[in-house]
Amino acid sequence: MAVAGGEGVEKLEDMIVRAAETTSTHVAAAKAAIGNVIFGQEQVVERTLITVLCGGHGMLVGVPGLAKTKLVEALGTVLGLDARRIQFTPDLMPSDILGSEVLEEGAGGKRSFRFIPGPIFGQLLMADEINRASPRTQSALLQAMQEQHVTIAGSRHDMPKPFHVLATQNPIEQEGTYPLPEAQLDRFLMQIEVDYPDAAAERRIVFETTGVDEAKPKAAMTSDELIAAQRLVRRLPVGESVVDAILKLVRSARPGPDAGDLGKLIAWGPSPRASQALMLVARARALLDGRLAPSIDDVIAMAEPVLKHRMALTFAARADGKTLGGVIGKLTSRLG
Repeated sequence: MAVAGGEGVEKLEDMIVRAAETTSTHVAAAKAAIGNVIFGQEQVVERTLITVLCGGHGMLVGVPGLAKTKLVEALGTVLGLDARRIQFTPDLMPSDILGSEVLEEGAGGKRSFRFIPGPIFGQLLMADEINRASPRTQSALLQAMQEQHVTIAGSRHDMPKPFHVLATQNPIEQEGTYPLPEAQLDRFLMQIEVDYPDAAAERRIVFETTGVDEAKPKAAMTSDELIAAQRLVRRLPVGESVVDAILKLVRSARPGPDAGDLGKLIAWGPSPRASQALMLVARARALLDGRLAPSIDDVIAMAEPVLKHRMALTFAARADGKTLGGVIGKLTSRLG
């Protein structure tokens, strides 16, 4: 019996290895396809792909004109997803996102309500400039992001699978905006900073996008293959040393004795949801890199985008010139 059990474990491991190799090839092709239309943003593309591979939602933060919208559009095409876009404005209402019920009169004069789904019922939703809408409208996304369904007029409506929200936020035009509450920020797996491209990439952008023919993204995966990849990410083994590093990092990012001398700089820190997020993104990063198990280096590399929007510095620390990136960098340096 013991031998049979051992053979079963070996077969399962072989299945995971074969699935990982196939999935890694598909994901690498998807990354290359996006790279053909998005130039100079390799880290942003990688982190966005990792977010989707984990089945999570991402917040893209950057100044206008850095191809955030184009990235989401390309992602939808490359991954074979039904992509929708909502431009958030101050007068946007929850029903503009979720949909609404309309009263219809049938042939016999019988009246009934019919639900007309809103743009949220897509597999990939781009919430453009999410902080421009009122808190009431922002909250319309909360239930869908966390529970994968919405309740309208007492009826439950399930989201399609897979379902991802990629929101964008403009860090410089803050007039007339509503900062996202911490509870909503915590729903985002990662906050992805989109910075200016380097000189070589910007030169390529100028030539590639102002000619007669502009490169178009091509499909590299299907939605079913993406769902299979998301399941595989959750099956990849994680060593005890990596788990310990995740827990040590997240617990040290909170005010208290675990933070040591950095504790006095932190006003509030990440919840256990950050530990869950780091566990997933470390696995997805390893898979994207063609590895079957994550390392502590994956945890260190993903620490800032996972933790930055889940913690805050004290007023005294900010007045002293301290930054979240700097504090997170010191915390990760303790992991060795």
